[in-house]
Amino acid sequence: MTTKAPRTDPVAEPRSTPPEDYAAGWPAVGITFKRALDEMGMRTSAKTLLRLNKQKGIDCPGCAWPDSDHPQTIEFCENGAKHVAAEATLRRVGPAFFREHSVSELRQRSDWWLEEQGRLTEPLIKRAGSDHYEPISWDDAVGVVAEKLNSLASPDEAVFYTSGRTSNEAAFLYQLFVRAFGTNNLPDCSNMCHESSGTALKEVIGIGKGTVTLQDIEHSDLIIICGQNPGTNHPRMLLSLEKAKQNGGVIVAVNPMPEAGLLRFKNPQRAKGLLARGTALADDYLPIRLAGDQALFLGLGKLLLEAEERAPGTVLDRDFISTFTDGFEEYAGNARQASWEEIEESSGLTRGQIDGLANRIMAARSVIVAWAMGLTQHKRAVPTIREVTNVQLLRGNIGRPGAGLLPVRGHSNVQGDRTMGIYENMPAAFLDKLGAEFHFEPARGPGWDSVNAVAAMRDGHARVLISLGGNLVRAISDTNVAEKAMAKLDLTVSIATKLNRSHLVTGEVALILPTLGRTERDLQKSGLQRVTVEDSMGAVHATKGVLAPASPELRSEVAIVCGLAHRTLGERVPIAWEAMANDYSVIRDHIGHVIPGCEDYNVKIARPSGFLLPHPPRDERRFATATAKARFSVNELQTVRVPPGRLLLQTVRSHDQFNTTIYSNEDRYRGIHDSRRVVLVNPEDLAELGLADGDHVDVFSEWTDDVERCLRDYRVVAYPTSRQCAAAYFPEANVLIPLESVAEGSNTPTSKSVIIRLERHLTSSGASSSA
Repeated sequence: MTTKAPRTDPVAEPRSTPPEDYAAGWPAVGITFKRALDEMGMRTSAKTLLRLNKQKGIDCPGCAWPDSDHPQTIEFCENGAKHVAAEATLRRVGPAFFREHSVSELRQRSDWWLEEQGRLTEPLIKRAGSDHYEPISWDDAVGVVAEKLNSLASPDEAVFYTSGRTSNEAAFLYQLFVRAFGTNNLPDCSNMCHESSGTALKEVIGIGKGTVTLQDIEHSDLIIICGQNPGTNHPRMLLSLEKAKQNGGVIVAVNPMPEAGLLRFKNPQRAKGLLARGTALADDYLPIRLAGDQALFLGLGKLLLEAEERAPGTVLDRDFISTFTDGFEEYAGNARQASWEEIEESSGLTRGQIDGLANRIMAARSVIVAWAMGLTQHKRAVPTIREVTNVQLLRGNIGRPGAGLLPVRGHSNVQGDRTMGIYENMPAAFLDKLGAEFHFEPARGPGWDSVNAVAAMRDGHARVLISLGGNLVRAISDTNVAEKAMAKLDLTVSIATKLNRSHLVTGEVALILPTLGRTERDLQKSGLQRVTVEDSMGAVHATKGVLAPASPELRSEVAIVCGLAHRTLGERVPIAWEAMANDYSVIRDHIGHVIPGCEDYNVKIARPSGFLLPHPPRDERRFATATAKARFSVNELQTVRVPPGRLLLQTVRSHDQFNTTIYSNEDRYRGIHDSRRVVLVNPEDLAELGLADGDHVDVFSEWTDDVERCLRDYRVVAYPTSRQCAAAYFPEANVLIPLESVAEGSNTPTSKSVIIRLERHLTSSGASSSA
C-alpha cells in the first residue's frame, strides 16, 4: 500500500492576520466536511460522523466533554471530526514505506508529515543495529517483549506508559498486567496535564475529580473560566455555555490571551449562528498574568470576607462552613492579611478588576469555576487550585445545583484511566481488592510518574518502555533530554494507530504494535465487542466502532495487552487472560468487583446514557479528607518575578491540533498561518525589547543549570497577550522546559511559566534576520 500524502514538508514563512473574534460558524462547517471527505470519503464520513457522540454510537476520541442525553443529528465539533477523520483515513503505511524510509530519515520529518502518512497496518520491529523497521509476526513480536521483560534484574526496570485514549477495559487490564508483573511504574498523560488538579482536590474535598454535571453548567448563574481555550480544546463546551447564557447565566473569561471561543460562538446548528452574529459568551475578560491565578482567588476571598464583615450573614454561607468544612479561621486570617500590592503585581490585574468579579460572585446564587492547563502547569499549581476551592467553599458552591469545581480534561478517557488504576501510587484499598479478585499480591510502593520515568531512563535505572498509545517523547518536557534518555533503553514498544515521533526515538530494539481505533469494529470470539469510557464529569458509557479495521493484522488494545500479559507471566500469576480477551464483559465483571461505583457494570452500561459514578462531595456533601470535611487551606503567595528584558512563556495548542497530533500549520482563530515557528508577544513588550512584529529571534529558556535550551529562528508576532507574557506552540516549545521544573506536589511540568529571553536570530553570514 502506498500513501497519498505529500512526500515533502511544506516550508513557508509564518504569516499572521488579526485574530478571529468568534468560533465555529460557516468556516468550521466548511473545514469539517472538507477534511472528512479528503480523509475518509463520503460513505465513511457519513457512517462515522452521524454516529459520533450518540447513544450506542462512537464516543469521540477528541476530548472528554460529556455527551448530551438528548443528542442532535449533528453531535460533533470541527476538531472532533478532524480527529475521527485522521483515524478513519484511507491512507495506509505498509512495509514498502519502511523499506523506502529509514528511521534516521523519518526523524527529519515534521510531526505533521508523520501524521499524514496514514494508518499502520502490521507489527514492525527495528532490530539492534538496523536503521529500518521491518515486518514481524504477532507471535514473534509478543515473544520479544516477554523475553526482554523476563530478563530484567527487577520489574522496576520497566516503564509502562498510557495515553488517555485507552478504554476502561484496556486500562484495567494494563494496570493488572503491570502490577502482576511486579511494578507500579505506570506513568500516564495525566501526569503532564491535570495531575495538579487531582492532587489539590484530593487534599481539600477528598476526591481528585470535578464536582459539576452538564446540567449544572447550563443552569449556573456564573461560570468563571480560567486558563482554558474551549473553542479549540473542548468545542462542544460552547454549546453548554450558549445554553447557560440563554438561561441568564454570566460568563467571565480569565486568561492571558483573549480566545475566540469565549468571545462569540456562531453555533453551526442554528440559523442565528450561521447567518447572524451568534452568541456573545464572556461578559467580562480578565487578562491575568501567567501564574497569577492564585493571587486572583486570594484577592477574591479577601473581598468576600471583607464584605461579610460589613454585612454579617449576607455574603458567606455560614451554615455550610460550620457544618461541612474546617480550617476557616486560619484561612480567613491569612486572606485578611494579604497585601493588595502583591495581589495586583502577581495577578497582573487591578483592584477594580478583581472587585468586579467579586461583586459578580456575591450576586450569583450558584458559581462554577472551570479550568484547564492554564492553572495546572505552574510551580504553584496545586496551591492555586486549593485557593480556587477556598473561594467556592466560602459561599457553599460545592454540592448544590449549578455550582462546583470543573477541571476540564482534554483527552477522551484520561479520567477513566485513573479510575481503572492507571496511577503510580494507587491507594492500598484498591490494591487489596485487586489482589483479592485475581489471587495475587500486587506490587506495593510508589512507582515512577512521567517526569521521574524519563529521569530514570536518563540515569540508567530503566531499560524497557512500553507505551499503550500516546507520544511520550513529544508530550514530556525537556525534549532533548527525553530523546537521549529513550535512546539508552534496550527496548521500546509502542501500541499505536499511526506513526509518531516516539517511534523514531527508540531503544536498541523497537517494536510498533498496530491497534484498532475507536471507530473500528472489534470482533472477538464471543462476537462484536464494545468498550467504555469516562468523561470529564464522571459519566461512564459504552462506545462501539462501526468501520472495518484498517488492516486484518490489527489487534485491539485489549487483545494486545492480554497477549503480552499471558506470554510474560505464564503460570507465575494464573489470570484468565484469554477469557477476558475473548469476551470483554468478563473484564467488566472484574471491574465491578474492584472499582467502587462500578458494581453491576455490564448492566449499567447497557443503559442508553450509561451511568454516573458516585461523587460524595457532589452527591451528599460528604468529604473523604483527613478530617472528613472539606478543607480550607492557607497557601503562601509566591509571585513569579520576571527579570528585566525577560518574558514568561506559556505553551499552547493551535486550533488545528490535538495534543501532540498536528493536522496542519494553521491556527486560524489566532490568525497564525503557514508555520508554527512563532512566538506571540505583547506589542509593548516588543517595543521595550527593541523588537518588532516580523523579526526573527532565537528563544532561550533560563534555568538554574547551564544547559542551553533554545528554539532557533522563530518569527515574532505582536499579539494581545498580557504584559511580560509570551506564547509558543506545544510540543515544539517543550524543549525549553527543564525536566526538573515541575509543580510542587504534582510533579507536572511547568509548561505555562518558563522564563525566556529573545535574541535576534543571526543568519550564517552573521547578519540579523527579520521578515
